[in-house]
Amino acid sequence: MSEAYRQAGVDTVAGQRFVDLIKPAVKSTFTPNVMGGLGGFSALYDVSFLKDYKEPVLVSSTDGVGTKLTLARLFNRHETVGLDLVAMCANDLLVSGARPMFLLDYVAVGRLRPEQMKIVVESIATGCRLAHCSLIGGETAEHPGVMADEDYDLAGFVVGCIEKERLQKANRIAEGDVIIGIPSSGIHSNGVSLVRKIFLDHGLLPAAEGDRAFLRDQILLAPTILYEEVVRDVIEAELPTGMVHVTGGGFYENVPRVLSDDLSAEFTPWTLPEPFASLQHRGNLRYDEMLSVFNCGYGYLMMVREEDVEKTLSMLDAGLNAYRSRVISELEKTFVSMRGTCRPSESFLRPPAVIGRIKKKQGSDASVHFL
Repeated sequence: MSEAYRQAGVDTVAGQRFVDLIKPAVKSTFTPNVMGGLGGFSALYDVSFLKDYKEPVLVSSTDGVGTKLTLARLFNRHETVGLDLVAMCANDLLVSGARPMFLLDYVAVGRLRPEQMKIVVESIATGCRLAHCSLIGGETAEHPGVMADEDYDLAGFVVGCIEKERLQKANRIAEGDVIIGIPSSGIHSNGVSLVRKIFLDHGLLPAAEGDRAFLRDQILLAPTILYEEVVRDVIEAELPTGMVHVTGGGFYENVPRVLSDDLSAEFTPWTLPEPFASLQHRGNLRYDEMLSVFNCGYGYLMMVREEDVEKTLSMLDAGLNAYRSRVISELEKTFVSMRGTCRPSESFLRPPAVIGRIKKKQGSDASVHFL
């Protein structure tokens, strides 16, 4: 390697060591569709199976983890942020009903620490296995002088596919449809900047051990749920008339994205589970403020016809139970540090529930309102 380049802040030897360290994790996500290995100039994916589709449509989504990475750095715990990354991308894709095929990641660091970033990529690979997609490639970039040595950022790009006819059925929301809330595991990857404002003192961890434990266990180490496994059977049964991933902007910004101009969503308020109750209390936040920032216990919404409610609730409950067991198993199998410490939050343990209905909008009514 160039000694001058190393002194400038870019260590190509560390970069090659990093690639060698992550190969087993990345390959654990491969399916027969993945062509070639790691290290090429581009990633290859065989889509011959699309010949069985009448009109295949490719669906893509890109996202990041945001300021949750600040907590990962402060606690030096990086085992779950990769799940957050995959989930933020795959859950958006899922709203269309598409099946994820593959994901590319982008990792930017101030200074590459191979062992630390190995944990991050292992976490991304765990997320890909849970989402049933392959991690087929990515980019790792050192940014000396642009980022602090200890900082890193993550971005992901996922591609899926769906039959065009199925895509057109993905959003057929009508007046009278019932809104089912599917539990979240916590705040997921949205609203962390507000959490930091409430709890962190000038960017430093709080002195009280109880506050530290809350941030670590209920915010950082409660990874975003990958809803693919939870809702796929319901999608295949063609029960949803529409779906919403409750991300940044909470209910007020995300629900209108799937409603036509003549419809509104009417919700019945619910008691906030942890960690949201503590956040509301500590931040002195109004209920409507909480709903405009956080998922407040329901990270994914599904609209269904009245006659399909009971069947949908039963299928979602089964999907959630299977996912809870699998995500804990995957984390404990991959990371020694997570063994015996994976404790689902109060929010995550709740069942799916009816939380609202679709109404005809009256005049200039808001698209989302709570009774």
